[in-house]
Amino acid sequence: MSDRVLAEASEQIAAVRRGARPAPVVRTFFDEKTFTATHVAHDPVTREAAVIDSVLNYDQASGRTHHDEAQRVVDYVRAEGLTVTWVLETHAHADHLSAAPWLQMQLGGKLGIGAEIVRVQDVFGKIFNAGTEFARDGSQFDHLFHDGDRFSLGDMEVTALHVPGHTPADMAFVIGDAAFIGDTLFMPDYGTARADFPGGDARQLFQSIRRLLSLPGETRLFLCHDYKAPGRDCYAWETTVAAERGGNIHVHDGIEEDAFVRMRCDRDATLSLPNLIVPSVQVNMRGGRMPEPESNGTRYLKVPIDTL
Repeated sequence: MSDRVLAEASEQIAAVRRGARPAPVVRTFFDEKTFTATHVAHDPVTREAAVIDSVLNYDQASGRTHHDEAQRVVDYVRAEGLTVTWVLETHAHADHLSAAPWLQMQLGGKLGIGAEIVRVQDVFGKIFNAGTEFARDGSQFDHLFHDGDRFSLGDMEVTALHVPGHTPADMAFVIGDAAFIGDTLFMPDYGTARADFPGGDARQLFQSIRRLLSLPGETRLFLCHDYKAPGRDCYAWETTVAAERGGNIHVHDGIEEDAFVRMRCDRDATLSLPNLIVPSVQVNMRGGRMPEPESNGTRYLKVPIDTL
């Protein structure tokens, strides 16, 4: 991410803080089963909205899906009279399935993700032996964002920031004075995302985090997950740049890059894979769609043996 991009995002945030631009209204829906926060951000004037990191309910034992979490989003959007113009993914999640296509059918909007999704598709297309019929060009999405891309959500400015490290395709979306940063950071008392998935890189993650923490201190940060740190009894998903710089247990000001990389690599080596990584990645690399039905009309998800 270039200094120019950071400067533009910082000026965008400053414009909101001095009242020259509207600040987004944000409503969050938290799914305790996957510990995922879905955010709906809208312009208070035009009522245009974006849905960020949605959840499709999936029962691993039965292979059944339902839309209870996504329906909560739909009910809210309709009750508030919002118009969804974007359905955004911060990355191809490994811990929950996306409900983006279903939300598009209900609410409309374009589906967007970072352009480096093609790298994720290439790696996991091979792991799951998805075949030549699985396109690895990002065409399952309506728009692929590059670092520094700018667009509007109503009267609000939006800047897309490429923040790789957790995965190659991670993006943060700065909407007005709020940044939706996916899995790069957690609440200050919980730390940072893992970097041991295929294509992940702890050093790259540190650099992406420090870039995010170069935004103005008052920038609101909205996170994709929370797991309740020891001693905390409630889930939380909103913090600020200043709070992260001052108190993040893994990456507060003063933590050097090499020390972070050692910590992150050592910690990642002790972690189990997410419970839903096998179904999640197969679906999310397809833009939230299941694989095509087989000859009997049934869709199947594969489980690679002794691979992940």
